[in-house]
Amino acid sequence: MLRIAFCLAALLGLTACAAYTRGSSEAEVAAIKYVEGPPNYVTLYTVINNRSGSGAHSAILVNASERVIFDPAGSWYHPKLPERDEVHYGMTDKALAYYIDYHARATYDVIEQKVYVTPEVAELLLQKMKAYGPVLKSMCTTATSAVLSDLPGFESISRTWFPKALSRDFAKLPGVITRTITDDTDETNHGILMIQANGDPLE
Repeated sequence: MLRIAFCLAALLGLTACAAYTRGSSEAEVAAIKYVEGPPNYVTLYTVINNRSGSGAHSAILVNASERVIFDPAGSWYHPKLPERDEVHYGMTDKALAYYIDYHARATYDVIEQKVYVTPEVAELLLQKMKAYGPVLKSMCTTATSAVLSDLPGFESISRTWFPKALSRDFAKLPGVITRTITDDTDETNHGILMIQANGDPLE
C-alpha cells in the first residue's frame, strides 16, 4: 500500500503523537462536510509498535450528522481535508483509507474497534470532539479517553495516557467489532501518496 509523507514520530519509544495544530475556516469545513448516514457508530483506532509491542497513537472516528476523525496530536493530514483543533473533516471512505494506510506499515499495526451507538450518543461525541481544542504532543490518548469516558454507555472507559489500556477498555464494550490492519510494505514508500493526493478526488 501507498501512504502519505512522514513516519509517526516516536516519543521515548512509547508514543508516536506529534503536535500539529491547524485552523481551517468555517467555510472550508462546511464545503467538505461528509455525511455517510445511518447507522451511527464510533471507531477507535490504536496504532501498535510491532518492535516494542507498545501503543503508539489513539484516535476516534465518529459517524454522526457528519463523519469526522478526532486525531489528537496526530501527524497525519491530507491537503484537501480541513482540520480544526485536531478534528479532520470530509472523512469519506477514501479519506479514511488514506488515514489507515498512513499508519499501518511493517513496523506498526492498526487496531480498529467499532461499536454502533444511538444518533444522540454519536452527536454528543461529535460535539465533544469539536470542543476539546488543541492537544499537546504525546497526549493523544489522554484526549481520546477524555472525550469517551463520560459519554453515555462508555462510562467504563478510564482516562489514560496509554493507547493499549484504552483499547482494552474499549474492547469490553458490548457489541464491539474488532479487526487488526497490517501492512508489510517497505518504509521507503512514504511520500508517494502525498504526491498523488494533491490531485486525487476523495469521493
